[in-house]
Amino acid sequence: MDVSIIFKIAGIGILTAVLHSVLKSFGKEDQAHLATLAGVTIVLFMVVQLLASLFDYVRSVFSLY
Repeated sequence: MDVSIIFKIAGIGILTAVLHSVLKSFGKEDQAHLATLAGVTIVLFMVVQLLASLFDYVRSVFSLY
């Protein structure tokens, strides 16, 4: 596992927070919430992929095929 995945998640979080703040300051709260939801969804998919690879690794270690 790389440290780069942590930086990617942090970068998406910072970008989402800035985008939310900018859109909210322009009075577009609905789009700000959708942008935040999109950021959370992207990170969730990344974490699910990491968990799937972790479970595959654990299964291979204990020979549970």
